[in-house]
Amino acid sequence: MKTYSIRELSELFALPASTLRYYEEVGLLTDIKRDGKHRVYEECHFHRLKALCCFKETGMSIAQLQTFFSYEKDTNKNEEMVELLAEHTEKVSAQIENLQKNMQHVQRKLAFYQDICQAKQAQQPLPEWDEYRDKVFPRI
Repeated sequence: MKTYSIRELSELFALPASTLRYYEEVGLLTDIKRDGKHRVYEECHFHRLKALCCFKETGMSIAQLQTFFSYEKDTNKNEEMVELLAEHTEKVSAQIENLQKNMQHVQRKLAFYQDICQAKQAQQPLPEWDEYRDKVFPRI
């Protein structure tokens, strides 16, 4: 069975060791064995952290994570789990939509300034921002 030190997990997930200790403190990482003073994480902790990082990166709060993992242990909470995940999915979809709108603006600015560079090199008139304001780019 593969085990990990706090340093190894910290490096694998690009998290400070203090975050791992905090997750333990709030009950998100449980049943951590010790070798003297050192924590010994197992494969189950690796997979739990993978899920934690995914949900955290999509904006799930610590309280929601605690609820999620408590529902995961309780097979009588399947409907609540579905509701929690459906709400989170809607939130993530809204974030993605907002990011796509912002990406359009970034792409317009990039195209505008690239065209300014090309116009300067070719000694042509510089483009006007109004020509780019409503330009639509393919989604990435």
